[in-house]
Amino acid sequence: MNSDYSADCGGTSFLRRCVVPLAASAAVASLLTTACSGGGPEDVPPSSTSVGVSDEAPATPAEGAPTVAVPPVRAGFDYQLNTPYPPPAGVSVVARDHTAPPAPGIYNICYLNAFQAQPGAEHEWDADLLLRDRTGAVVMDKEWGEAMLDVHTDAKRRRIAQKVTTWIDNCAAKGYKAIDPDNYDSYTRVPEGLLTADDAKAFLALLAVRAHERGLAIGQKNAPQLAAARKEVGVDFAVVEECGQYNECGDYVAAFDSHMIVIEYTAQGMERACRGWADKVSIVRRDRNLVPRGDRGYFRETCGTP
Repeated sequence: MNSDYSADCGGTSFLRRCVVPLAASAAVASLLTTACSGGGPEDVPPSSTSVGVSDEAPATPAEGAPTVAVPPVRAGFDYQLNTPYPPPAGVSVVARDHTAPPAPGIYNICYLNAFQAQPGAEHEWDADLLLRDRTGAVVMDKEWGEAMLDVHTDAKRRRIAQKVTTWIDNCAAKGYKAIDPDNYDSYTRVPEGLLTADDAKAFLALLAVRAHERGLAIGQKNAPQLAAARKEVGVDFAVVEECGQYNECGDYVAAFDSHMIVIEYTAQGMERACRGWADKVSIVRRDRNLVPRGDRGYFRETCGTP
């Protein structure tokens, strides 16, 4: 889901302490490094870099590697991609847009619209980085009014990463603990052949490397068909919209276990999610516009609350 509340705004949970190897390859890391420096790809010998992953106190990472803390499991969660507001009582994890400050004293996830331009922000991207159909027209996500980004080639993925990784760096500088790169499933909403699942995975792997370098966990946003590739891509947890509504929660749990946050927008979806998974994952129901508490239309509930 993308929140289009302003031109510059954008618009999940974990079990035991462990240390996992960085899933993205050294070759991917090299591509990201050269992309952010403006250079071209170069061959780099394999690296044994690993990242400590923790949902409590930081785990001890391999020498020289930053520590990555994943969100706590079955935690109170709030989805604040619109105007931020003080988290409700019982909330220990919140997601906010990368332009907003994190909420003090709790675990914060930084939202990025990574695979699409924000509504009306096409001009902020080089024209050739916008995905075009066979007539040369820019391919749009019509539901959200967003231009798709062209992650079909390695060279373009690296150029797009130059901008997105500056957002990742800013998230880390502000004190966020994780990132939530949206629209991983963009390839499913374009004319056949323009983008593929492998394109999406390759781009998200670039972002995973940068996130881990900055000490941030990275979530997979939606795309149940790609959940099984989580280790290949290097993602640490999942942020899932409406898996109850569409009977997809099991696909994510099979890959992420308790390392996921579910956001539902309907009573039916919430009932299904709570009935099947409330003892395992974080679940919240929000209004679709994600308006701040106190505004007309605000809605939030958790499993077992009225």
